[in-house]
Amino acid sequence: MNLNEVNGVGDKLSEKILKAVGGREELEKIVKDLDLKRLIAIEGISQRKAVEIMNQLLENPSQEFLKSERAFQLYEEIIEKIISYSNTNYAENRILLLSPSKDKTTIKKQIDFVMDAKEKVSKLPIIKLKGLMKKLQLPKKVRPDYDPSKAILVETDEDSDYLLDLGFNQYYPIINASSSTMLEEEIRSYELIYYVYTEGFLEVGEMNNYIMISKEAPEHKIIPELILDYFNENSDLFNRVAEIRRILNEKTILEDIGPMLDEVNSLKKRDVDVEKVVNSVRSDLDEELKVAIKEIDLEGNEVLDLLNNDMPPKIAKIFDEIIGKGKVIIKEETGMDFDPFLRQYPLEIDENELERIKLMQSIEKENNLFDKKITAANYLASIKTQAIDEVKETLEFDYEFTLGSFAYEYDLMPAKLADDFKLKGALHLELRLEKGDYIQRIDYDLSRPDNVALLTGANSGGKTTLLETIAQISIMTHMGLPVCVKEAEVKLLDEIYHFSKKRSLDAGAFESFLNVFMPIVTTDTEKLILLDELEGITELEAAVKIISSFIEMIKDSNSYAIIVTHMAKELMNYSDVRVDGIEAKGLDEKYNLIVDRTPKMNCLARSTPEFILKRIYENSEGTLKEVYGEILKKFE
Repeated sequence: MNLNEVNGVGDKLSEKILKAVGGREELEKIVKDLDLKRLIAIEGISQRKAVEIMNQLLENPSQEFLKSERAFQLYEEIIEKIISYSNTNYAENRILLLSPSKDKTTIKKQIDFVMDAKEKVSKLPIIKLKGLMKKLQLPKKVRPDYDPSKAILVETDEDSDYLLDLGFNQYYPIINASSSTMLEEEIRSYELIYYVYTEGFLEVGEMNNYIMISKEAPEHKIIPELILDYFNENSDLFNRVAEIRRILNEKTILEDIGPMLDEVNSLKKRDVDVEKVVNSVRSDLDEELKVAIKEIDLEGNEVLDLLNNDMPPKIAKIFDEIIGKGKVIIKEETGMDFDPFLRQYPLEIDENELERIKLMQSIEKENNLFDKKITAANYLASIKTQAIDEVKETLEFDYEFTLGSFAYEYDLMPAKLADDFKLKGALHLELRLEKGDYIQRIDYDLSRPDNVALLTGANSGGKTTLLETIAQISIMTHMGLPVCVKEAEVKLLDEIYHFSKKRSLDAGAFESFLNVFMPIVTTDTEKLILLDELEGITELEAAVKIISSFIEMIKDSNSYAIIVTHMAKELMNYSDVRVDGIEAKGLDEKYNLIVDRTPKMNCLARSTPEFILKRIYENSEGTLKEVYGEILKKFE
């Protein structure tokens, strides 16, 4: 869908969004990745608006179900509770995009999915998985690591342009042989040259510090860091995903990544200091030579040889034997067979030979390392797509894990899609995780012909909580979620309205209320209407007449309504409507209200303000207590 076609997004906002995200292609990527955070980050776009825009861009089927601000708030509270179980931005975004639907097939499929997730989660190490999945995300792209000590050599301008287009100059300098006036000197200034050849005609035979690679080779065979850096940067991510998949008994190729990277990285670090080894060996050999030469008896002609600067055979033999031992030690410690010593006492080091060996060591190491890099990069390139897919699958699992954890901890059960509302053992989500004797599950029916009910009873007895519980159950069922009940039958409807308590309204506010409420009861859509103490909308007699008219219109429709009221007696004079009551029985020893929170059908319950007064009286002191005591006498 085009951004301009989204409801509530005009040309000005559309231009602002595109500018903020960096154009249409970037917006398409945001939608594809469900990256709601990018939209929410735009100044002037709320989370609610971002969700609305994203859902429309995704062309998600969405019913205009939530028709009042309080209904929307209850929906958002449900979403926030589920999000608290998420571990990744991906899961959070998926949860934010959950919206009510009226499609039975979609709802049943989603409920089955959540119940399967609940069962799965119940058998998993939840805390360990949460730790492994915390802030899991797609693999990061890697910035090139520029190394000026090495260079790429090419033959022509065309070859140079080709590598520049690939961005290889972000890794190493590129030397173009066709435009270099002092090629040999330039090449010798680098520790290593990667000769990326097309024809292979450059004379590099006398150079030892080069590696030849065909231009036709895959990119990662020219610069294996393209792959290796990517996997090194994301190694922790791949390790965590591998462990998650092991816990889930899922196959994974990610276990191969760590050992392969370790082998390459260990070879990088394996750098023997040849000069240090040679100096250490020389020190030991000097001591041996000193002892051995002291024990030699020279004859006259041998002394003359020394005077003539010739080394007598006896001494030459000692030097050969002792230096031979030194060569063996050097080879054992460096892996290289060479003689760095000049035969004189004390021994001196042949600096030219040592530099030659150090260069050979560096070249050999780089060649071995390059071979290892190519081997590793070849394999890792072959599994890169699968590795990313495994990460994506794990992110998708977090969505499943989030819903399953929520359903498991709240012990949610699937509602049966039916023609009425019948609840057994229902509980408000805010109470489900609390402990205490005051927590009470409720049963309630709203079935035809009694599709409208008045709810009466004690202040603080749970009338508002019951209304919100029913709203939660209806909203969650439409979202394809199991609900907080032992058993439930729920009717799918077109709209839900929830109006919280209203107190006194002035004439303008009263007129606005009528303008909002009258269309609700006169449209043909099937709806659930929950009204919480609307008697304050105007003076009592007028309020009774208005609300009784609403009741009659709702009763004659395909809709359902529950109205919390303290003027049920007056309304019964105008309407044939069922009255349910939540009864208070008194106060316990701590002056808490004793109340059966499950409404009694066809029972007009008193609001019992004297119980509330009694509790305040007992908790007061002095003059204030005396005042409350005088008021209580009037209830006797």
